Amino acid sequence: MRYYGNLAVREERQPEQKKQQRAASPQTASQVRRKSIPVGEKLLYLLTVFVCVAVAGLILYRNAGLYEMNRNIQKITSEYETSADQSKELQREVDKLRDPARIEKLAKENGFVEPSGQQPITLSGKGD
Repeated sequence: MRYYGNLAVREERQPEQKKQQRAASPQTASQVRRKSIPVGEKLLYLLTVFVCVAVAGLILYRNAGLYEMNRNIQKITSEYETSADQSKELQREVDKLRDPARIEKLAKENGFVEPSGQQPITLSGKGD
């Protein structure tokens, strides 16, 4: 009769008989065999390792996708900033070319004269 939890009800040992039996057979003490892990438990461990590796692979795959997406965003952002700078430069050039004082100066250099206020300018079609 064995009791594992409560020491108050544990049966008393037979001290001398068991010690003598163990001392009499020294070969049994040195040849202790360990129990092997059952096949089902081995498969459970293998499945657990496989699941952990699969989850780690999935996380790495997702992080690689996020990294590539981040690089694309940075590339597009830099292209946008370059285009915005070019657009601002072109707008400054347009404003400079539209300056009325500059246009008047170029007109005088090319021989244009101001129309006199005597005759109004009219447009006529080909059929007139």
